[in-house]
Amino acid sequence: MASCPALLVAAPASNQGKTTVVAALARLYARQGKRVRVFKCGPDFLDPQIHAIASGAPCVNIDLWMCGEDDARWRLAEAAHDADLILIEGVMGLFDGDPSAAELATRLGIPILTVIDGAAMASSFGAIAYGLKHYRPGTPLTAAFANRVGSDYHAELLKKSLPDDIRWMGHLPRDDFAAMPERHLGLLPAAEIEDLSSRLDRMADALAKTDAALLPPAVEFADALRPQLPPLLAGKTIAIARDAAFCFLYPANLDCLEAMGAKLVFFSPLADLALPECDAVWLPGGYPELHGKALSANRALWASLAKHVSSDKPVLAECGGMMALFETLVDIDGIAHWMGSLIPGTVAMQKKLAALGMQEVALDGGTPIRGHTFHYSKSETPLAPFARATRKQGASEGEAVYRLQSLTASYLHLYFPTSPAATAKLFTA
Repeated sequence: MASCPALLVAAPASNQGKTTVVAALARLYARQGKRVRVFKCGPDFLDPQIHAIASGAPCVNIDLWMCGEDDARWRLAEAAHDADLILIEGVMGLFDGDPSAAELATRLGIPILTVIDGAAMASSFGAIAYGLKHYRPGTPLTAAFANRVGSDYHAELLKKSLPDDIRWMGHLPRDDFAAMPERHLGLLPAAEIEDLSSRLDRMADALAKTDAALLPPAVEFADALRPQLPPLLAGKTIAIARDAAFCFLYPANLDCLEAMGAKLVFFSPLADLALPECDAVWLPGGYPELHGKALSANRALWASLAKHVSSDKPVLAECGGMMALFETLVDIDGIAHWMGSLIPGTVAMQKKLAALGMQEVALDGGTPIRGHTFHYSKSETPLAPFARATRKQGASEGEAVYRLQSLTASYLHLYFPTSPAATAKLFTA
């Protein structure tokens, strides 16, 4: 059994300021020399990048469906042995999703701090906080924090509106500089926010003046052992694309590959002219549509990848990684770019969301791998799907999975620890 102060930061909806508060808390305590571990509830790739910079440690995703409860328990227990503080950022609204962030906190006994955008309200602040706490009996919501507050008087109105069983933890003022810049898939990647450190310090300074700076109560985490994975990738070298165009990588996926014995090397399709020496390649998701010109110009890299495939060496291409392998990618401005040409057809960006949600897929008769999809593009290809994912709700078919020689491609972002054996097959000839 390990004991560590822990807090789940949630909200009534998206865009209330959860990421801001979690990142500010992480930076505040990290500056004090404390060991802070941040987790993100749900499948998000972008918020964890901010939290990793803020805390100085990788931010790992936990989710009761995509990752599983056992996965969450051992990761939190392991962190509790070494950390001075555990922070978990919720996903969407507190009760959104099935299972929700509220269910995660209830099952694991973690207190909840709700962040509410108070910019356009007064006493309704208390009504929202009350509703979040009492909507489902047993929800461990203990405190509330106000974001984007106009003045000290405004803050006092919000504070007075809270019921006695919800503690006021303070507020952040309206501050456009502190807000994180966004684009179509959410926040900008941390590497693209040039003044990120200044923003984090400014928010941390503001939080230091509030009760949110006080350590939350300690939570007891039952010991749960890290799974021991078989060495299914021993002796294999996996080359992983990682740059501004391909930046959607779960730390848990990298850990899973290494735990099975793989050696990981990284390369940049934007800058490198050839693949590194490797047995398999992974092209994760990201923003190829924003780098179409540069990717199109790097013909040497695509020729190197084509040679890799012709040698019957495996490639896994996920979402943006798959988009980069089509013959043509049409960006949001309607400009067509000649891409990797390993997949016949065209992929085109849309102005509206094309797909969103949790899914799972069984490959080669193995245990299903779970993951999620979130994209603004649509693809057209004469290829018939090798497999089809199923949605979490099971109401309709999910994303297509294509298999072409040793190449496996899909819009799905897979969470490897849900099926290590099936994952290993994706990276072995």
